[in-house]
Amino acid sequence: MSTASRLPGIVTTDHVFHLPLDHAVPQGERIEVYAREVVAAGRESDDLPWLLFLQGGPGGKAARPLGRDGWLVRALDDFRVLLLDQRGTGRSTPATRQTLARRGGPQAQADYLASFRADSIVRDAELIRRLLLGEDRRWSLLGQSFGGFCALTYLSLAPEGLREVFITGGLAGLRSSADDVYRSAYPRVAGKNEAHYARYPGDVAAVRRIAAHLADSPALLPDGALLTVEAFQALGMILGTGTGSHALHYLLEEAWVEGPAGPELSDTFLAEAQAKLSFAQNPLYAALHESIYGQRSVDTAGTAWAAERVRKEFPGFDARAALDSGAPVLLTGEMIYPWMFETDPALRPLAETAQLLAERTDWPDLYSPERLAANEVPVAAAVYHDDMYVDTADSLATARAVRGLQPWITNEWEHDGLRVSGGKVLDRLIGMTRGEV
Repeated sequence: MSTASRLPGIVTTDHVFHLPLDHAVPQGERIEVYAREVVAAGRESDDLPWLLFLQGGPGGKAARPLGRDGWLVRALDDFRVLLLDQRGTGRSTPATRQTLARRGGPQAQADYLASFRADSIVRDAELIRRLLLGEDRRWSLLGQSFGGFCALTYLSLAPEGLREVFITGGLAGLRSSADDVYRSAYPRVAGKNEAHYARYPGDVAAVRRIAAHLADSPALLPDGALLTVEAFQALGMILGTGTGSHALHYLLEEAWVEGPAGPELSDTFLAEAQAKLSFAQNPLYAALHESIYGQRSVDTAGTAWAAERVRKEFPGFDARAALDSGAPVLLTGEMIYPWMFETDPALRPLAETAQLLAERTDWPDLYSPERLAANEVPVAAAVYHDDMYVDTADSLATARAVRGLQPWITNEWEHDGLRVSGGKVLDRLIGMTRGEV
């Protein structure tokens, strides 16, 4: 039964769908997939076109609107919006250390999670479209970051369901392996470090001081996670957002207090570091992250902890060597490392499962270059010139490979431009598909 709620300026309706775990076995096991319908207050009965939103990730639930805010300010002018909790997230059947333990050992868990990639998400969306809209009615699609990856998969598998597509920071390399992705990512992350240290020169010493302390004495976070120097470096993940550099600076400002035995890392710092580093709320992000680049026709060796392997090619990210040489300690970015499944309590039970996923070599292809080259669906994409998370060269190559795709290349926004622009990014893309820009 659908449940409706009223919030400032919007009306929301809950939908729960019972869908196949494996779409190749439609009569087999079923999972729940949850979606929240959002419409402008007063327009509940209007026959509006639908806009499906696929969020970033993998492993992130859809945003919980508090009213007509963010990009919904613009979207609700034209659309009835569906916020999808992609399988395994939010109110959809969850996939966490707690629920996966019920499925059996690591191999059973890994086999289960193999059905949680973009191809399955797209097939979920197509079934939902038919249930909500009917067989013949198409909907529009907005994909942010990983949601944009899913949009390319949608255009490859089921373009007949799409009226138009808007992509923000999510044009993946169609033929890029996980190694390719990280080989281009480390220099971009190094550039974000350099920009941060240029903005806040005092943070060079602040980061070195914390790193030196943790290299000798790893700290415990409030949830029991171990804050090693490598885990501390992972705070660089936030440098790819519009305000991430400032947030990092403020975090470093409150790192130390005077304890009974002298200076020690403050509870404030440790609690904020935990909030940014813990995968308790999105374990699938860690477990499945590298698999989003797995395509057997691109790399028959699988992903095999590509971020960890490729990191060795960039010695500037070796914190201990930097401490020894007097160089700035570089923070890392959107990388998942095997040691995270040792230090984070939310991931520890999934360590063997993650290893099996890293060893998997038969990931089905996610994109069809042939179908994309013949695309007939209007597509507009925001490509953030300084994007830390998605390689600009890959994005532009993909833009050229998708017939009719209109790219908007901008350095006005970072990767989170959709969320923080108050609808401006989405408005630009809508205007592009309509010939207004």
